[in-house]
Amino acid sequence: MKKISGIFIFLFLVSCTSNTIFEKPQNLIPSDTMSLLLQEMVIASSAKFMKNKGQQKNINYMPLVYEKFKIDSSRFETSNQYYMSTIDKYQEILEGAKASLGSRNEVFKKIKTRLDSLRKDSIRIARKNQNKLDSVLPKNPKLKKLKKGTDRTIRK
Repeated sequence: MKKISGIFIFLFLVSCTSNTIFEKPQNLIPSDTMSLLLQEMVIASSAKFMKNKGQQKNINYMPLVYEKFKIDSSRFETSNQYYMSTIDKYQEILEGAKASLGSRNEVFKKIKTRLDSLRKDSIRIARKNQNKLDSVLPKNPKLKKLKKGTDRTIRK
């Protein structure tokens, strides 16, 4: 009885392994393009909740991503299923996409920091100039003071 139950447990464990590797589709998206596509899809999905220039929100940008890479959603799905069945290749694609997004993020942070410092400098200079315009000009020591009682206004 112990041998039979041991054999059933062994067969159950062996049958649970996933040997499902999809056949390579004819219109497979190359791995480097797939990495770029995934990057753009992440950016598009995060931009959905941001306001665009027209102050609109909740816009689906995925069709624009598909149009940019000249593919359709079904081609992406078949390629994505194939790459997901080959775990090592898919992991490589995802790590490449993550690294590229990280480097893009660093570049944009540097640009934002630079623009913020320029903005602060321009505000500081504008306030300084405004203070100069608003303040009373100091008296020029070369001008002679008028004596009391003398009126130098022009009368008609």
